[in-house]
Amino acid sequence: MTAPRSYDAVIIGGGHNGLVAAAYLARAGRSVLVLERLPGTGGAAVSTRPFPGVDARLSRYSYLVSLLPPKIVRDLGLRFAVARRTISSYTPAERGGRAAGLLVGGERTRESFAALTGSDAEYAAWRRFYAKTGHVAERVFPTLTEPLPTREALRARIADDEAWRMLFEEPVGVAIEEYFADDLVRGVVLTDALIGTFADAHDPSLVQNRCFLYHVIGGGTGEWNVPVGGMGALTGALADAARSAGAEIRTGHEATRIGTDGHHAEVAFRTADGEGTVAARHVLVGASPHTLAALLGEDAPPPAEGAQLKVNMLLKRLPRLRDRSVDPRDAFAGTFHVSEGYGQLAAAYREAAAGRLPSAPPSEIYCHSLSDPSILGPDLAARGYQTLTLFGLHTPARLFAADNDTARAALLKATLAELDAHLDEPLADCLATDAEGRPCIEAKTPLDLERDLRLPGGHIFHGDLAFPYAADGTDGTGRWGVETAHANVLLCGAGAVRGGGVSGIPGHNAAMAVLGR
Repeated sequence: MTAPRSYDAVIIGGGHNGLVAAAYLARAGRSVLVLERLPGTGGAAVSTRPFPGVDARLSRYSYLVSLLPPKIVRDLGLRFAVARRTISSYTPAERGGRAAGLLVGGERTRESFAALTGSDAEYAAWRRFYAKTGHVAERVFPTLTEPLPTREALRARIADDEAWRMLFEEPVGVAIEEYFADDLVRGVVLTDALIGTFADAHDPSLVQNRCFLYHVIGGGTGEWNVPVGGMGALTGALADAARSAGAEIRTGHEATRIGTDGHHAEVAFRTADGEGTVAARHVLVGASPHTLAALLGEDAPPPAEGAQLKVNMLLKRLPRLRDRSVDPRDAFAGTFHVSEGYGQLAAAYREAAAGRLPSAPPSEIYCHSLSDPSILGPDLAARGYQTLTLFGLHTPARLFAADNDTARAALLKATLAELDAHLDEPLADCLATDAEGRPCIEAKTPLDLERDLRLPGGHIFHGDLAFPYAADGTDGTGRWGVETAHANVLLCGAGAVRGGGVSGIPGHNAAMAVLGR
């Protein structure tokens, strides 16, 4: 019998993190094989044409970039760029019986705060609060591609006791309520703690704090940018970098088993044509910790549960707003918050926790094509078509377990009704149609994401995020936060410490662990 071919590293999963690891290791002269279950690479960071006969390439799942370190782009020589959004956010509201809103971005921010709240107090609080998070971002972001610091080392590096308390020790709701008085402003701040995370502002586990932290430290500024060409442009560049460095990438190859003695490993896989095995000195797993446990034949970690609705749309035009003080091109250029006041978020959480779909589902929307029209075909762009991406909160997977299709339809209808309440025309009147005359809109629940991408429970982070430190050096996280109980098996996906989001950080850190850097 012929011995299986041997590699220095076999990487399971060709998502963006697996490709980062492959590129680094191959550039270091290691022999690398990437096994990807799907027909193409990219995982959740892909661009697709979801609407038949329509030339629009949407970032179908993940859609914005903040946590990707410029270091990785430089190290790997990636031909990849991001576009800055001219507006951070717009949040419609009703004040005094009239349509109003809060526009955050540029010189109009202060004026918008004053018009909404009647004073400069909330704007001043906003500046103080985000000065704190900005300081933390400057200190913490550079550590994400360094060996994992201890908790006390990270606290010393931040060197701000108030910032440490409000982000690392107390529920973030405490700080939000200390800084801000306006319910709408409080809600806008809180949303960063709830993306893909089902929690209350005062959850004692601080899972919401961990989510908030990663949403405000990206790039050392917390700024969220648009991937030029769509998210697939990033993973395409990563695949090119890995291949050009010598890595082999095999799509349609699903890993089925990992055997290891800590020094040598064997990975079994299956394809449409049969089964096979390869040997490796190291195995890096970009899939979830749940998948890793199954591959090793070990007990699974605690169940994970996603809590989001992802909706992709193509419009013939942007809808008119009831708030005539803002241009729709400004309102949708950043994050358009819907039903995300502080009280509304709390009510939606309570309803979902009680087993009901939120009666006023909170969501946030943005228009990729305003910042990057290259994702539209020339004809669509010339005719003024635009994309919309909607991300709904507080919709845990349990709510779809009985009947995913019926719950999805009901949630989508209620979510769009909340948006329509702030529009001067129904969104349905603006939707484009595909080649078969159907509206260009698709929705994905956590169960859909679990089915399509093998995300455990549809959780976009593979599980609850962790603070970016090792508690005391004995908690099993290891030097880089990617280590497992097996010396030559590493996590290189979102389930690693400092995982989650489109960052490439777990891939970088797993590669550094292999290289002993």
